[in-house]
Order: sequence, then structure tokens, then C-alpha cells
Amino acid sequence: MTRRLLLPLLVCAGAPAWASAPAWQGAAFEGDRATLEKLAQAGAKVVRVYRESDVWVLDAAHRLGMNVVMGLWLGHPRHGFRLDDPAAVRMQEESVRRFVTRYRTHPALLAWGIGNEVETGVADPKPIWQEVNRLAGIVKSLDPDHPTLMVVADNSDDWLAPLARCCASVDLLGLNLYGGSVFQLPERLRRLGIVKPVVVTELGPLGQWQAGRKPWGAPVELTSSQKADFFRDALAFLAAQPQVAGAFPFLWGAKQEQTGTWHGLLLADGSATAMTDALSAAWGRPVTQAAPLIRGIGIAADEFSPGQTMSAGVDAASFDGSPLATVWEVRAEATDLRAGGDHETAPPRIDVTLQQADAQSVRFTAPAAPGAYRLFITVRDRLGKAATANLPFLVRQPNSVRE
Repeated sequence: MTRRLLLPLLVCAGAPAWASAPAWQGAAFEGDRATLEKLAQAGAKVVRVYRESDVWVLDAAHRLGMNVVMGLWLGHPRHGFRLDDPAAVRMQEESVRRFVTRYRTHPALLAWGIGNEVETGVADPKPIWQEVNRLAGIVKSLDPDHPTLMVVADNSDDWLAPLARCCASVDLLGLNLYGGSVFQLPERLRRLGIVKPVVVTELGPLGQWQAGRKPWGAPVELTSSQKADFFRDALAFLAAQPQVAGAFPFLWGAKQEQTGTWHGLLLADGSATAMTDALSAAWGRPVTQAAPLIRGIGIAADEFSPGQTMSAGVDAASFDGSPLATVWEVRAEATDLRAGGDHETAPPRIDVTLQQADAQSVRFTAPAAPGAYRLFITVRDRLGKAATANLPFLVRQPNSVRE
């Protein structure tokens, strides 16, 4: 994106200096220094981090020529934080004051991200948002040179409607958007009367809470190639919206959330994907050696008996027609599922007897224990770039398998 930061009507005499800064092109980040370097190499100019423990990113990003939306993590009611506890409220405010005072002059600092989906799990978000606004006012009093950004989860129009009249101390509204909702954003903002500049603080393809499900409840994940298509379309769409200052694809790094691949733009070992290729192109650095393309995946059936022979396949291609290598891995379906992106424990890998496996297909013996599983497919090319997909399946007792 090569747009201006904020709405044209805000770039006028008397507007703050940050109102004419370059567009916020970058990603939401959780990773190490090597991962951050790859983000800069991909063409990102801004990195969004969530909490004070990621303060090291300020120095590292500065060396790499990037700016930072520095997160100020606020306590969530679902984690036990109580707005009616004066001591807890005072302690949180003091922590914010200390951190902002210490880092407000850092050369990499672009903005303060005050909280992230703090309202998750509450019946009425307005008291939480009023506290975010109060803290934003304190941040502005300590540091008038950097904008304040509040971040809320996408929800119903009724849920978001109070934001049209809320939070005068917040300069920009951050919305975490997934799936097709991103393409409805301009119309929704108009309908709700929200005129504040908007940053899509998390941009992602279909989330696990939105996806279609198998009969036993397992959500169906898109392939990395399908996710790359989404990012290409979504970033192009958002770049044309004057109220949208920028977008942060989620997540530059790897994260267990429903699966180990659902939201990560990279693999856990740092391998690039078609998704990172799509972002590089949107950021003005198109790649010449694309990640593998997955054209289709399939499994013989959705349900199997214990010990039954299973087969599955993938139709994939490399950018230059060279051979691909495929890793096939079975894991139990995730059961440690949390709200709001909270930490989840990865399900165990299941040892199965491989009868045949190559780059295109696999045949193996179904697990002995009944339950829900996934077959994970990782395709790699000769350069180490990767493509991912997975297929949920169910192991039932023999007499309960559906024909």
C-alpha cells in the first residue's frame, strides 16, 4: 500500500505530525529476531506487537528500518481483572504511566496500542471501553506526539454501535477482522456512524469460529493457497478505502490456535508460504520464486474404523515444475480451545503405520483409538518454501461407521 496514513480531511493545517506519515503496511507479530528480519525483508514498514514483554522489538525494528505500534496490554475481565477493584485499576494505570514515560521518545515508536479485545466475554463492553479511553487520555497527556489506538473484536452491529460515540481520547479505532467481514467494513462504518480512522489490527482469512464444520464439529481450515488468495484480495480492497489507515495481517509467526497452521503466516520453523508471498507483493516486493501451490486435497472418507486402511492425496505444484516433498502427519483434534487468542496447548502427534507415502498421496492405518483427528499435509519445494493443508477425520467403532 502506498496511501496516506489517515483520512484526507485530517491531513490539514494543525493536524498532528503522524497524520501525514506513510501508510501502515506490516503485520501483527509474535516471533523472534530472525522472524522479525524476515518481516522487514518482505517489505513491511510497521510491526504491531501486543504487550510490554515485546519491547525488544522497538530497538530491533529501528535497526531494520521499521516502526512499531507498541502494545500496552490491559487486564481482561475473563482473566480475572475487575474494574470495581480500585487497587487493580490504580496498579494498571501506574504500569501504563511508567512504560509510556520510559519509551515515548523511542525513534521506532509509531503509536500506542491500548489493549486488545479487552471486552471479550463481557455482557456490556461500554464500561471496559470507557476505561480504555481514560487510559488513552493519560497516554496522550504523557506523549502527545504519538497516536492512541484501541483494538476491539469484530462482533455484531449492535455490539460495535457505541463506538460511534465513544472514546474521544482514542485517535484510531482498531478492528480485528476475519473472513468476508473485511469486505463489508466500509458499509458497516457508514451504517454505524463511525467516522474515526480505522486500522484493521488483525486481518485474517476465515477463522475457526466462522468456518464450515464436519458433522462431529471439527472446523475445516483453508489451504495456504486459499489463504494467500484472501490476503491478495483483502489488502487490495482495503488499500482503496479512504477511512482505513492500514492493515496488519495476522500472524507473522506461528501460533497454535485450533491448529498449528490456522493463523500463522509462517511455519514454526520460519518457512515462507504463499501467504507471505502475497503480503510481499502487496508491500511492493513481489517474489519471483513462489511458494508451492495447492490445487486440491482429498481423503477417501470422513469416517473410519480403528485399524482401517486410509488414503488421502494432494495436488500441488512448484513454481518451476521441480519435484516437491510432502510430509504427512496425523494429530489428535485440538481440545484445549480458548477464547480471544489465549494460549492453547498443541494436541499430540499420533503414530500411525504408513503403508505408502510420496509427494502426492499417502496410505496408512487408522488410529486404534476412536476419536477426532486431522491429517496435516506440508508440501515443500527445493528452496524450502512450504504449503499447508489438513483434513479432519473421525475414527469410530466399526459398527458405527457411516457408509
